[in-house]
Amino acid sequence: MVAVLLLATCSATAASPPNFVLVLADDLGYGDLGCFGSEKIATPHVDRLAERGVRLTSFYAAAPICTPTRAALMTGCHAARVGLPTPLHVYDEIGLHPDEVTLPEALRKLGYRTACIGKWHLGHTLDFYPTRHGFDVYFGTPLGHMFNRPPVGKAKGDTSDLFLEGERSIPMPADADLTERLTEAAVDFIEKQRKDRPFFLYLAHTMPHEPLAVSQRFAGKSRGGLYGDVVECLDWSTGRVLAALEKRGLLENTIVVFTSDNGPKRGHGAAGPLRGFKHEPYEGGVRVPCVMAGPGLPRGREVTSITTTMDLYPTFVALAGGKPVAGQVLDGENVWSLLSSTHEDESPHDEFAYFVRHGVLAGVRQGRWKLLRQRENVELFDLQSDVGERANVAERHPTIVARLTERMTAIESAVRRSRRPVGRPRER
Repeated sequence: MVAVLLLATCSATAASPPNFVLVLADDLGYGDLGCFGSEKIATPHVDRLAERGVRLTSFYAAAPICTPTRAALMTGCHAARVGLPTPLHVYDEIGLHPDEVTLPEALRKLGYRTACIGKWHLGHTLDFYPTRHGFDVYFGTPLGHMFNRPPVGKAKGDTSDLFLEGERSIPMPADADLTERLTEAAVDFIEKQRKDRPFFLYLAHTMPHEPLAVSQRFAGKSRGGLYGDVVECLDWSTGRVLAALEKRGLLENTIVVFTSDNGPKRGHGAAGPLRGFKHEPYEGGVRVPCVMAGPGLPRGREVTSITTTMDLYPTFVALAGGKPVAGQVLDGENVWSLLSSTHEDESPHDEFAYFVRHGVLAGVRQGRWKLLRQRENVELFDLQSDVGERANVAERHPTIVARLTERMTAIESAVRRSRRPVGRPRER
């Protein structure tokens, strides 16, 4: 299903529009939070966020890997449409195209102050910095802390552009201090906001992506080892952000989302009852934990319907006063009526498409049925009775396999026809 959205130039809501705080972990698994079943990792702040809001248990990252999910988050559509279906590396000179209307650009047109704190990974040369895509404030790493080689054109050992404040290069903090430094920047942004102007804060953590590191304050504290220490530091960070909002009297009018860009790396995080890990189209690679709390959301509710990273764009913009008229094509949907209901309404999504690296469509889900077609391997799972994808029932349901195969062909064709150009550096 494709949504169509064009933005008003100012907020159309009569009441004060909500603030948005989106916390995105990097490689956090479905089973790595207490409110999603972790017994070894303590996450009291995120757990309390779930208690005062909704827990989305069929929430999908747009892909089982970072850059594509982040591109989908910023544009509201599959990364294959915008030319960024594969993670960017130090030698890549491409990025998110300047013509893409991003979520922060949309919100800024509606009067929002915007900040990106942390990992960007949608282009690490000047033309593609977050400040060129709608963010008023940036503090973080355009690539990610995992890269120890310099960008294109830099001498060996020169990592001067791997960490930025605005568009100015600054020394990159040690890995052990990254979560705390990013948290300080996020809190500083919150403390500077006026109550009469809404804001969007995108706090994109670099952890628990490898290399894992944590300061002495958190080292050895978790029963989940170093990985658990890192996740518990992320939970502390979330608590600090919530406390800053409360101190400024902003919490009651702020929608806070905590989620992950994809599933855990094999050997580190936990996918809970799900099969698979990062890079894989099985549920453990794509289905991620998500909690959301704020004005208009019921307390302590579980939402089991399909929701996705791409839904945040149209949902946030609609809440901010954007008007749905002919214009920008999105794959995400405004899911606010689903989230804000006190009972399980029908999701606007009747399916989810599993895109993997290089924009390959590996499968599709419709309701309870999920089809994966990888090379010559055909797998059909009944997610209603087998969320762990242990029993391949393709041979028993040839009609369903044929129907979903036909649907995959249609999705591939539609995305191919609507593919938009990738950004390339301008000549200077």
